[in-house]
Amino acid sequence: MTEAMDNSERSVPDAPSPPHLIAVEGPIGVGKTSLARRLADSFNYDILLEKPEENPFLERFYSNPRQHALATQLFFLFQRSRQISELRQDDLFRPVRVTDFLIEKDHLFARQNLDVDEFRLYEQVYAHLTLDTPRPDLVIYLQAPTPVLLNRIRKRGIAAEQQIEADYLERLNAAYTEFFHYYEQSPLLIVNSADIDLVNNEDDYRQLLEQILSAPQGTHYFNPGPRLI
Repeated sequence: MTEAMDNSERSVPDAPSPPHLIAVEGPIGVGKTSLARRLADSFNYDILLEKPEENPFLERFYSNPRQHALATQLFFLFQRSRQISELRQDDLFRPVRVTDFLIEKDHLFARQNLDVDEFRLYEQVYAHLTLDTPRPDLVIYLQAPTPVLLNRIRKRGIAAEQQIEADYLERLNAAYTEFFHYYEQSPLLIVNSADIDLVNNEDDYRQLLEQILSAPQGTHYFNPGPRLI
């Protein structure tokens, strides 16, 4: 028997497989839902999305945050609790997904929007819910400066969001930065999305896919520079 092997008999390493559960997160206007949709299409995954349009208090919150914060927050908490319950029930049949939220973000928003007494009530409600949340295999945190977020919000033209003010976005952005600075529950890919277009630019998206497929455990950064014109 010769030591040489025909090319057809040589083993070819399998291509890296994407994480089974990917969560895309980031502040309002950063593009997390659009990216989640594209990743789900690329990997042929099911998708689980936030549904802010179902929250009857959200538009009132943007116009009068102080009055409607608690109702808005509790609606989102119950909505996400229901979605997580459905996710758990379907796990046996649909093991691969992309989602555009982490349940932990609820506390982040609650701390920003509720006063002391409201937050105490929120925590009591949260403690009584059964939130057996599956841990993502990868979290993608999209970052962008507040002016970029405001510009994207204005461009996409959702009526209720046009009332969002820069100082609220700035506080929210800072809260996200602090939250993910200490985040260790899942592998984390932090993406500077200020100067890239992950939805419409194929090269930007391809580079991100390479990062997703190669990212090991721990925290990693995808920080491409601005394009040269």
